[in-house]
Amino acid sequence: MLAGVPDAVYRLDPEGRVTYLNAAAESLFQLSAAELIGRRLLDVFPAAKGTLVEDQLREILGDGQPRQFEYFYEPRDHWFEIRAFPYPDGVAVFLRDVDDRYRTDLRRDTELRELTAVLEALPSATVLVGDDGRILVVNRAWEADGELLRSGGVEPGGVGDVYLECMSRGLLPTHHAAIAAGVIRLQAEEPDGVPGSFEYEYSTQLGSFATWFHLQAARVPFSRRVVVTHTDVTERVRGEQAMAWRAGHDELTGLPNRATLLDMIADALTGGAPGAPGTALLVLDLDGFKTVNDSLGHQLGDRLLRQVGERLAEQVRPGDAVGRLGGDQFVVLARECDQAEAAALAFRLQTTFALPFTASGISVPLSASIGVAVSRSDVRDPHQLLSDADAAMFAAKSSGRDRVHLFSPGLREAARWRLEVATRLRGDAIDQLVVHYQPVVRLDTGEVDGVEALVRWQHPERGLLPPDSFLSVAEETGQVIPITRWLLRETTRKAAEWAAQGLPLRMSVNVSARHFSAETLVRDVRTALRDSGLPPDQLVLELTETSVAEDPTRAEDQLTVLRSFGVRVAIDDFGTGWSSLAQLFALPIGTLKIDRSLLNAAERAVAGETGAVLHAIVELTRTLGIKSVAEGIETPEHLRMVRAAGCDLAQGWLLGQAMPAEEVPRFVRSVQAAGGDLCALAVAGDAVPQAG
Repeated sequence: MLAGVPDAVYRLDPEGRVTYLNAAAESLFQLSAAELIGRRLLDVFPAAKGTLVEDQLREILGDGQPRQFEYFYEPRDHWFEIRAFPYPDGVAVFLRDVDDRYRTDLRRDTELRELTAVLEALPSATVLVGDDGRILVVNRAWEADGELLRSGGVEPGGVGDVYLECMSRGLLPTHHAAIAAGVIRLQAEEPDGVPGSFEYEYSTQLGSFATWFHLQAARVPFSRRVVVTHTDVTERVRGEQAMAWRAGHDELTGLPNRATLLDMIADALTGGAPGAPGTALLVLDLDGFKTVNDSLGHQLGDRLLRQVGERLAEQVRPGDAVGRLGGDQFVVLARECDQAEAAALAFRLQTTFALPFTASGISVPLSASIGVAVSRSDVRDPHQLLSDADAAMFAAKSSGRDRVHLFSPGLREAARWRLEVATRLRGDAIDQLVVHYQPVVRLDTGEVDGVEALVRWQHPERGLLPPDSFLSVAEETGQVIPITRWLLRETTRKAAEWAAQGLPLRMSVNVSARHFSAETLVRDVRTALRDSGLPPDQLVLELTETSVAEDPTRAEDQLTVLRSFGVRVAIDDFGTGWSSLAQLFALPIGTLKIDRSLLNAAERAVAGETGAVLHAIVELTRTLGIKSVAEGIETPEHLRMVRAAGCDLAQGWLLGQAMPAEEVPRFVRSVQAAGGDLCALAVAGDAVPQAG
């Protein structure tokens, strides 16, 4: 029976003599049975004397208990597994060659010890997973994280536990499924193939905080074991999340910014139920906020903007959103909102500005112009809806402060026109500008004292355009500054040319408040006067009272410099603004131009009450050494009223319409030829000389 056993089998008597051996033993010993039977085995293999083999055999004969042990036979440099059993009249020994297995295990153990040392040196939580899926080694970082898991009620895994089963605790199913798939794929690779790797990021609750880990798994070469490292990347992930949040939100107010708003609008436009109301956008632009910033400082202005965002957020419906486009513009996104509801929301938002805003102990009144646009079934472009709401806001802004305007298709055409104007003004449009001049007449003598320069645009397709159709866009885009610079050069040159012809007409030029902000006005005026040779006292700079009120300090500084070298300063459209007289008359002005709205009011007034107001204004200006100019003289009654009020100068259609530059000398000379009193000629009707 023992002849067929693959292990080497032999029997020894109590004196250690061989009494039997099978064929496998003959092959292993490289001796035949005839050569061994009857001989003491230790005599045949003397190197085994005094070793573990002799000791174990002696103990078996002594206590009759079987033994199993591994033995290294030095002459052959080989490892054997020996199982010895007591046998009647001796010992039966089973000898198995385990050298390959032993050395493989030894090599694996050595590798494991070396790998363990490496894993211990890693700062990240790391495990070595065996080919059976169980954890073979963990490092200190893994054990430390395990303590945190345990404090949160999650039992951590350790050596001997199934790795994927441990990872299922406290992990979202989606994260666990992804990790399991990656690890199983690595373990399924052929050991002698190129080792694969796997990476994944997941989050888990570690203690009382959510923690993010970057998992990296790699198969150990020539085995199915897998090293898995879990690197804590919470700080990086939180930083990325914070950056992503900042990229999508306004830094000052924390509200969604333009990019995020467009995404939200797109979702609202595509996510509505069939037949549901549309999506409404409300664009709010704060009125005159630049004045707040310039007068009170940007730090206080920023606080006010945050308060505006907070108030708006309190007023919107659940599910609606408030965002900031930038500057002093805000947006409200109202989902499933028809036009009537959107209008009601807009008026409700206006009420948020009824109470003043307070910052640093300063109470600041604010108002907003609001544009409203509601999507139609064919509108799916968020940019288009935002553009429509912006066009409505622009219309509200243009019609006055604190207004609400609903979008209409005509506004879209107006918006396209503004875009065309802005584009062309940056291009060659400045070469298409022309100047017309309206006479300014002395009321005491009726002679032509000067002219006001009125810019026009000779549009190649639309013909001659008035300033109202393009200057407001120039103001928005800042192109009004190069236009004014060009206008100063053109008009001073023309005035000097007329003076050389014997017509010393004072030139009035309108200047934008933008020029104060750019702080180039003084330099631009000096340059124009120097290049043209026009005396400074022949130039009048006209500014509206509202434009001066936007930045009174900066305006006063620059106007004082201009006045110091002889340039005259006039306040235009007096009576339409909201500045105080005290603030207005503190400026170095030489002329006050009374708006035609006061004349129209005077004409409608009962018992001359408004006429008395005109007279009081003129008297006040005269007391301050300021000349008064009445604008909008269109009827003989207007002329009579301003004369009775004591105005110094006047202009209007009755006295002469705006005309091209080449017609001005002919007009003035025709007045002179007719007696020189244009007022008298105007009252006489058809006796007024006509330009051209």
